Amino acid sequence: MNDAPVNDAARGHSSATLSEAAGRPVALSPGIRPLWAGARLCGQAFTVQGAGGDNLALHHAVLAAPPGSVIVADLGGASFGHWGEVLTVAAQHRALAGLLIDGGARDAAETAARGFPVFSRNNSIVGTRKDFRGVLGRPVTVGGVRVSTGDLVVGDVDGVVALPTDLAPSILDRADARAAREQELMEQLRGGRSTLDLYGLDAAGR
Repeated sequence: MNDAPVNDAARGHSSATLSEAAGRPVALSPGIRPLWAGARLCGQAFTVQGAGGDNLALHHAVLAAPPGSVIVADLGGASFGHWGEVLTVAAQHRALAGLLIDGGARDAAETAARGFPVFSRNNSIVGTRKDFRGVLGRPVTVGGVRVSTGDLVVGDVDGVVALPTDLAPSILDRADARAAREQELMEQLRGGRSTLDLYGLDAAGR
């Protein structure tokens, strides 16, 4: 887990820019949202296959995940409070970078106060059991996208992307170029050019 501090924090690109630069489906379902306003996620995935309504796998993941990683957990989208303030404190003590969970989380206010980024399918206070140890480190499907340990995960107010390890450097290069091009477009728009002109569209929008 030492990819030039996670590709220089994904070079500050938004999830939208990275999704557009990828040229392949990397954007998770829009149903995966930040648990609290302003959360931003960036790190390499440590994957967890758990079971809906059971959070024992997450307790094991917190102990096993390398510092700086993002726990990425498939809980089947279940509406239970799989993660809360206790696990947040434990994760921060282990220097983890955040949580991405296809399932529910709770304690949004407390998690926000601690500044720990959590992206989840839902916010739920329904209690969980602790029976299934889960499987750590194998590929999982979260928000409709297959994620493997080591993949680069970036999340913000607009959504979440998961970039495959082997493709992340080239995607970041294309994102750099796209961001530079967009800055040029902004300058031309401020100079009076129209979007129809800049994108080569006619007046009918074609």
